[in-house]
Amino acid sequence: MIGSKIRSLRKQKRMTLEELAAVLGTSKQTIHRYENGVIANIPQDKIVALADALGTTPAWLCGWSDGESFTVPDYESPSPVTIKRLPILGDIACGEPIYADESHENFAVADGSLDADFCLRAHGDSMIGARIYDGDIVFIRRQSSVDNGEIAAVIINDEATLKRVYFYPEESKLILSPENPRYAPLVYINAELDNIKILGKAVAFQSTIL
Repeated sequence: MIGSKIRSLRKQKRMTLEELAAVLGTSKQTIHRYENGVIANIPQDKIVALADALGTTPAWLCGWSDGESFTVPDYESPSPVTIKRLPILGDIACGEPIYADESHENFAVADGSLDADFCLRAHGDSMIGARIYDGDIVFIRRQSSVDNGEIAAVIINDEATLKRVYFYPEESKLILSPENPRYAPLVYINAELDNIKILGKAVAFQSTIL
């Protein structure tokens, strides 16, 4: 049955034995044997190639479906899940600033769509009001400034902290506000601002608390 279907479709497409053989990467004698049933157990990969070349499906060639030859309709495929690895650049304090080691200790895995460049591990409890707890991984998008009220990773005299930022350029004043009433805001003015650098904006966190 499969041999007669191959012959019929090949002739409908006005293909010679040589042309079909060339598509399959085999000889015209092999195609002739397929069509005459001399080779009954055609390899699966060849059945798939035959179906593609003849504009049908393996199921129709093998008699698993009825009706005329047909092609497989195009259905929307599932979207792939993408992930990326972001370097953890060291520790960042949420209580007292501690040195931010720039050596890449390890990596955190995040969704591929997350717009972040690196991450830091939080310490302390000064940001618990923003739902950032000790040990959480905070994802940072590298940028040199943030809008007032946004949480940022900030370097102060070569030490790092994570705070909500309020900058008032007309007063040359920067306030780094914690999210815990136990801690007072950090206020810097005038020349003190020269020793402060914003690393980037906190865009997401990965909690260690389930």
